[in-house]
Amino acid sequence: MSAQDFNKLAALFPDEVVTHPYVQDVALPGVDGATSAGTLALITLDNGLDHRRPTTLGPNTLVEFGTVLEAQRERASRGEIAAVAVTGKPFFLAAGADLSAVKGVRDREAGLWMAQLGHDVYSTLNDLGVPSFVFINGVALGGGLEIALNANYRTVSTGAGALALPEAFLGLVPGWGGVYLLPRLIGPDNAVKVMIENPLSNNRTLSGAAAYKLGMADALFEPADFLEQSVSWAARVLAGAETPARPNAVAEPLSEENSAAWDAAVVRAKKFVEVKTSNAAPAPARVIELLEKGKHFSKAESFAAEEEALADLMQTPQFRDTVYAFLDLVQKRAKRPAGAPDPKLARPVTKVGVVGAGLMAGQFALLFARQLKVPVVMSDIDQERVDKGVAHVHAEVDKLLAKGRVSQDAANRTKALVTGSVSKEAFADADFVIEAVFEELGVKKAVFAEVEAIVSPECILATNTSSLSVTAMAEDLAHPERVVGFHFFNPVALMPLLEIVRAPKTDDAVLATAFATAKALRKSAVLVKDAAAFVVNRVLLRLMAEVSKAFDEGTDAAVADNALRPMGLPMTPFNLLAMVGIPVAQHVTESLHAAFGDRFHVSSNQQALIDAGLKGLWETAEDGTQQIPESTLALLSFGNSPSTAEQLLHTTQDALAEEIGLMLDEGVVAGPEDIDLCMILGAGWPMHLGGITPYLDRVGASERVNGKPFHPAS
Repeated sequence: MSAQDFNKLAALFPDEVVTHPYVQDVALPGVDGATSAGTLALITLDNGLDHRRPTTLGPNTLVEFGTVLEAQRERASRGEIAAVAVTGKPFFLAAGADLSAVKGVRDREAGLWMAQLGHDVYSTLNDLGVPSFVFINGVALGGGLEIALNANYRTVSTGAGALALPEAFLGLVPGWGGVYLLPRLIGPDNAVKVMIENPLSNNRTLSGAAAYKLGMADALFEPADFLEQSVSWAARVLAGAETPARPNAVAEPLSEENSAAWDAAVVRAKKFVEVKTSNAAPAPARVIELLEKGKHFSKAESFAAEEEALADLMQTPQFRDTVYAFLDLVQKRAKRPAGAPDPKLARPVTKVGVVGAGLMAGQFALLFARQLKVPVVMSDIDQERVDKGVAHVHAEVDKLLAKGRVSQDAANRTKALVTGSVSKEAFADADFVIEAVFEELGVKKAVFAEVEAIVSPECILATNTSSLSVTAMAEDLAHPERVVGFHFFNPVALMPLLEIVRAPKTDDAVLATAFATAKALRKSAVLVKDAAAFVVNRVLLRLMAEVSKAFDEGTDAAVADNALRPMGLPMTPFNLLAMVGIPVAQHVTESLHAAFGDRFHVSSNQQALIDAGLKGLWETAEDGTQQIPESTLALLSFGNSPSTAEQLLHTTQDALAEEIGLMLDEGVVAGPEDIDLCMILGAGWPMHLGGITPYLDRVGASERVNGKPFHPAS
């Protein structure tokens, strides 16, 4: 790249926070009584800011890093150093490229330059004339992890909490060597897990220990003396006293066995992407294409292909939509919830009560105990139910212990925190009581009346209702201002969204405590108005109502269930219906029908399935295909107005645009961004679509129905 080209590229990153490479010479310790092997040039990547601002990678950072590496190559040629190592500031190696800047690269050529620059700099790590090491002390994402992959040797800290190649999730490909280097280091099957399965599973990351187990690092050390241990280990490698074992590495040329394993990994990746995205997102397909073709690529050929793919994908609308969804919504808006009161108003929560001891109540108890580390008391109508509920929570803790997710001490502490009582008097000193009882207004009102008579006036009463009126639930209480909606999504431990519902009398201190508690539970909270089904269920059930209506009118089941595949949703409507539970979905739909009328179609066929005790429409045949059993068909009745897949997709898009437009008019949330955030975190709305409202703008539904887009500026 010429100086002129670099200046053009750097101009696209005017706000780049440069991560500087600082060099420190470290005397290598002697090994087994021998004298020192010489000097290690230790490069520390640091942007000069604290842990709240991760180190990121832009063109100026890459050029500085490359310049320092070149200087070390010169020193190595003069015999001044024996090795080079790279590490990061506390808690970070590097968090990858700065997405907020990358999304502004609107010129394909500039994107190509960015990819080439990364390859040129990182490749120097393999051409220093002395061995290169990377000491992964903390977060290493995307291009940050690829620094390590390009080195000769790697150590990792047990305290490094997030290692990943998330590009397929973000709308890109690992563009600085990852697609070529990773499968050769840890095997193609493991590489598919890191490059495809983890990114498309809610952007899952690896711990330092998990990365070491896969073979991504050669040695694992504790954080307290990680740097010292890494330097000592490097000295042993240089002295020949340590030879890293890489059992998953794939040597070239590929053996027949390794070639077959590579092909099988590609097939598995394709199937996974089909299930997760319906092949609606371009980035995962491009990663798989690079992996498949790269089986026989040289490093230079693979790097060139990575550069072309990265340049192409940076210009796609899916990449920009993903950056909006991930960066603007999940990373920014979710951390500063619109409408939330001053956090200083929040009151401490030192004890939690859970009304109920069923499966949902058990999920609440385990989450509160693990994250808040405060006593949690479960209550139910008889001792048998209470004992069963507490035993279930303790068994779940034992499962976490068996999987190595918690230590023995942590397991013992968590189990000690969760107790049960038949009497709600055990809630007397609780600061926060959440109900997990039957979804019926009278039942919930009776529970809150009983609890209010026991707890202090400051104790918060939270409801997990998915559709009932929080206002009505609180109206007969002496202190209705203490009641707040605290709506989790199932499974509670995994789903990141909390809809926090403010009723008209809910006071600011209660609301602030609810948001602070959500943050402590590691959930992303969105403030919603007390309106039927709030956000996620209202949108999802409007979608499902359109599909069930088309089915009742005579649309073929396969057509109805697959018509929305271009949206790339995580599962089809009928499969979602079975997962949620047909009775639950029907109950909420009836509530919405009562609130909003015929926009929410109440399906007679779904009621027929409920009456027959059936849990789903589909039955899986021996060959894996789905079909409706004849016995089920005999229960159903249909009209004579079938829709095509295209018609149903169009109708559903318009229905969603209408419903969201009405929700915004009603003030259910502060803006369309909050609906997008709720659908991404609570319903798995695909990142590559950028949120539901940008999608509806893009397909024209917003204009067709509301006469204007949800995002005029876009």
